[in-house]
Parts: sequence; C-alpha cells; structure tokens
Amino acid sequence: MRLIHSLLYTISICLAATPAAAQIYPSRPIRMIVPFAPGGGTDILARIIGQQLADAWGQPVNVENRAGASGNLGTELVARSAPDGHTLVMAINTHAVNASLYSKLPFDPVKDFTPVILAATTANILVVHPSVPATSVQELIALAKAQPGKLNYASGGSGTTSHLAAELFKTMAGVDMIHVPYKGGGAAYTDLISGQVQLYFVGIPGTVQYLKAGRLRALGVTTPRRSPAAPEVPTIAEAGLPGFSATTWWGILAPAGTPQPIVARIDQEVARILKMPEVRAKLDAQGFEPVTSTPESFAAFMRSEIELWAKAVKASGARAE
Repeated sequence: MRLIHSLLYTISICLAATPAAAQIYPSRPIRMIVPFAPGGGTDILARIIGQQLADAWGQPVNVENRAGASGNLGTELVARSAPDGHTLVMAINTHAVNASLYSKLPFDPVKDFTPVILAATTANILVVHPSVPATSVQELIALAKAQPGKLNYASGGSGTTSHLAAELFKTMAGVDMIHVPYKGGGAAYTDLISGQVQLYFVGIPGTVQYLKAGRLRALGVTTPRRSPAAPEVPTIAEAGLPGFSATTWWGILAPAGTPQPIVARIDQEVARILKMPEVRAKLDAQGFEPVTSTPESFAAFMRSEIELWAKAVKASGARAE
C-alpha cells in the first residue's frame, strides 16, 4: 500500500506541475532553430515571429541557423532537446518531404515532434536570370527542349521543395535540365543573380526584392491560383503546363513530450502575433499568407503532407542519403 500511495503522490505532483510550468514559461531565452542558411523564407519568418514573441514574453528569442542535410541537422537538434518549450524549430514542408526522400533519418518526423502551429503558406515562383531568352513558361519549355541539358536550375538542397518542384516540372514538360543543389536559399540566390545558374523554383518570400529590382524575371507561380503577393504573375498551370501545382508551408514544432499547456500557450501567442496589422503588413510584403491552426489540426495536416510528398518523391525517383 505504501508503494501505491507513493506512486499516486508522484503522479499527482507531476500533474500539478504541468499547469504551473506553463504559467512560468518561458523561464529563460528561447532558441528558435532555422534548419537552413540565413536569407531564405524560413529565416525571414522565424525572425519576424521571434521578435514579437520576445517583446510579448520579455525573454530573448534567439534565431539560430543550423543548415545542412536538407534541414535534417537543425531539425535533429530540436528532436534531441529537452521538451520544455525553450527549443523550437521553424519547419518547412521539407520536413514532410524528407520522410520519404531519405531511407534513414536520425529522427522520426512524426513521433519525435509535437506540432505547435501552422504559421504560413506561400506559392513557389519560377524565376529566371534576365539573360535567359524566355519571358513565359511556354518559351522556357521550348528553350529547354531545344537545348537539352544546357539549363541549370538551383535548389536549396536535394529533396527541398525547390528541387522536387523542378523535377515535377521536368517530368510534366518533358524537358532535361541539370540540378545544382545549394546549402540553403541564400547561396542559391547569389549564384542565380550572378547568372551561374539560370532558374529557380523558390518561395515568394525573399524573392520579391529581386523581382522589383529587375535582377530576376518571374515566369509563373506554382499554386492553382495566382498569389496575392504577385497577382500579375500567371500560374504555371495557366501559362503552359496544365495541372502543375506545388505549395510551401511553414510551422513551428517542439520536441515530443512538450507539455500541452506550453504548446497551447505558444500556439495562442503566435496566432495573436500573426493577426497583428504591422506583422501582416510585413508578411504580405514578403509574400507569406498567414494560416493559423490548432496543434491538433497542424498534426493532421503534417500527416497528409507526408503522404502527399511520398507520392511525389516516388514519381520523381529522387533519393538523398
């Protein structure tokens, strides 16, 4: 009986501590891991949200770029972190892609994480260097067919959305282009702008400034409908490749086992931030479309995304090790 009473007492203390932990959270600086290099959409979104969280909670939110292995290095760091809400990752749909792209991952993309909130989505946009003699999707397809293997396309890494979107484009258009993977969006932008590579399927956030400056040319967006961030740019489907579609999303994940009250607090605070007029203005300017969720609906969404991208990876034949 004494053992049973002891166990019941321990359980009651743990249950009582969970709400208390949420009340004092955060008790120290928060690490927001961006599993890619600085300069891309993931980095931009993490810093916008991170600054607002720091202002609201009175604790620093340190955005750390841990690039490598298509986002797996930084993501693994979070999977191995203490489940107390003080280490988070700004995940992108690469998280869902990698579940089938890699034969073996150092973490389980579902079991090792607690989904917190789906924060934003965006259309990807097909951009080319101004030297490319194509001003439309149809002209690009014609050029690629006339010069098989001559056009190089950038990606933020093997298995990223930019890679698989291009592979899908190649398959549907029946063209041959060469893949040039980079360790994140920043390096890919640098070589694209200098003309070292010719085209890039990339998220609109981070690209708008180059389009406005005339340093890149947009040919089409990858969503079924035009993007509010670039309404003048046609969809790839309407511009010459019917049925083409690929969308990017971002969301915050915590380590598995993070207490529900802490998860709920982060979810509610980020949802509030995403509705702030000044934040919406920043997101709109970068091409983000805020789409808040509950932790439960984000978890269901992630499972559906893993299934969706598994089919895309299988169809493309892409593998990464």
